[in-house]
Amino acid sequence: MRSPSILTIVLNYRTPDLTLRALEGAVRAMEGLAGGIVVVDNASGDGSLERIARAVAAAGWDRDARVRVHASPRNGGFGAGMNEGIRQGLPDGGRPDYVYLLNSDACPAPDAIRILVERLEADPRVGLAGSYVHGFDGVPHATAFRFPSALGELEAAACLGPLTRLLADRVVALPIPESDREVDWVAGASLLVRREVFDTVGAFDEGYFLYFEETDLCLRARRAGFSTLYVRESRVAHEGSASTGMKGWTRVPSYWLDSRRRYFLAHHGRAGFVAATLARLLGIGLHRARLALAGRTATGPRRLALDLAAHAVRGARITSRSER
Repeated sequence: MRSPSILTIVLNYRTPDLTLRALEGAVRAMEGLAGGIVVVDNASGDGSLERIARAVAAAGWDRDARVRVHASPRNGGFGAGMNEGIRQGLPDGGRPDYVYLLNSDACPAPDAIRILVERLEADPRVGLAGSYVHGFDGVPHATAFRFPSALGELEAAACLGPLTRLLADRVVALPIPESDREVDWVAGASLLVRREVFDTVGAFDEGYFLYFEETDLCLRARRAGFSTLYVRESRVAHEGSASTGMKGWTRVPSYWLDSRRRYFLAHHGRAGFVAATLARLLGIGLHRARLALAGRTATGPRRLALDLAAHAVRGARITSRSER
């Protein structure tokens, strides 16, 4: 019986040191598995491409094209970069049975990819599988989620215990599972996708620059009959937000707002997007009221409520003009 083939893609954008660490882990995790690895440089323009290519050659990873370094002509974001890697195919020109996506700031355990493949090989209904992700300090990261909804937006922004208990089945971030379980979607830091998923629902939507692209893919896959599995035994260490700097955001960038709007419009329509935005604004208001009563100051990105509202209004105007 033929062993399944895996195309592993590592996406780099101006993080060559992290990318090489991720690549070293991927090479180790791909030992004994059929397929190859492609590093896609997302038009970094900072010498990353050349540095990674030299390191790959020095390590001998490019022998038999087992590891290839590919220059994307543009930085179209996470989904576009992964699509660029998928188009490169396997070293022999064939199409893989599975595509494994690995963040540049992540490092898989030696058996992480094999375990994911085994789970998908065991159940053809499962189209995607994500790993148990933890920091390099061992602290678990939340990577298993429910699909976003208006009530989920309210709960996430309000941060109120009684409301969270009331909306327990709408909380987006799931408690970290202790064993394998089916979830709505998993983070793309370590994600294995069955080729048939892409054949059926298409590649990543390149309209998302960053964020919501894997949520969108998992939802499209779900509607096509594929489930998503969180696999506890597949372990991956993850830095987190190395390219985007999300942890230190003082203001939410427009591309996050764009992606959020695109997701809700695509899957919930205009009314759903408006409801989700109003719910988020209400949640922010409730959170700030609670902090004010406690004599505390809000932390996190500045002007989030104003940015959300202004972005929604601008989006409505653009949509209205396009419909004329």
